[in-house]
Amino acid sequence: MPSNLFLQNTLELDALLAGSRALVEVELNSLLPSSATEPEKIHQAIRWSVFAGGKRFRPALLLAVGQAFSAPIKNLLKTAAAFEMVHTYSLIHDDLPAMDDDDLRRGRPTCHVRFDEATAILAGDALQTLAFQAIAQDPELSPETRIALISELTRAAGTPEGMVAGQAFDMEAETRQVNGAQLEEIHRLKTGALIVSAARCGAIIGGASKDELAAVTSYGSHLGLLFQITDDFLDVTATAEALGKTPGKDARSNKATYPSLHGMEETRAAAIDAHHAACDALQQLDRPTDVLRRIADFILNRTG
Repeated sequence: MPSNLFLQNTLELDALLAGSRALVEVELNSLLPSSATEPEKIHQAIRWSVFAGGKRFRPALLLAVGQAFSAPIKNLLKTAAAFEMVHTYSLIHDDLPAMDDDDLRRGRPTCHVRFDEATAILAGDALQTLAFQAIAQDPELSPETRIALISELTRAAGTPEGMVAGQAFDMEAETRQVNGAQLEEIHRLKTGALIVSAARCGAIIGGASKDELAAVTSYGSHLGLLFQITDDFLDVTATAEALGKTPGKDARSNKATYPSLHGMEETRAAAIDAHHAACDALQQLDRPTDVLRRIADFILNRTG
């Protein structure tokens, strides 16, 4: 087990993403039942979805924040894997015909297309529970820390302050007009809540003080908003190959997005503002934050 995520004497973001992705995928492989485990179809669907690729951004963020607070990698990995499980469960369910009805995810058929709707629902359900099991049974963490992490992830994934609430509001917005404040709230819940929580959990494992945790929360909040604003932007401008999912789906589904409400120029300006705010929050931390700044840069300039 490496003591540090980054390559020797480098803070390159591609090393962060590649290194964290490799570590988290090993951890995921050890935590998830094999595809031969009964019921086989469910476990095949879980692994189809989890190991479909992706940048593993939320785990990478958790690892990066944790390391900024000098947390050992071994203390971070199971929680990082848990965040990827919850994120993947949300993608499986979001893609269902009753939700966003998408056929493509991470460049290949969505779970319900590859298998069937019932299997996709159960695979998502299983991933959600396996995530909490991973944290609850982590021998590297104290019982108090495990409880704090489970509380964080529960709030971020559920309602009324989390991802499920954001998805509900997002679907409601397909049939009614929303204003700028309402759209921002949807984005902060649907996408931002899990990103904020990943950052906070890295800081909690690293023993952050109350003031430090507040600064990390501010950073994560602006980062989460930035992530969804750029996602809205890319749905208009990027190709299916670059996105790994169907572009233009937001407009066809009458989704409330930054481009539909504000136009492309204002959307780009909003992304820049969120990037600046995230970086400003890092100035409150007397910790090594270069990697966290690079993460904000990456999101602002991502192409897929």
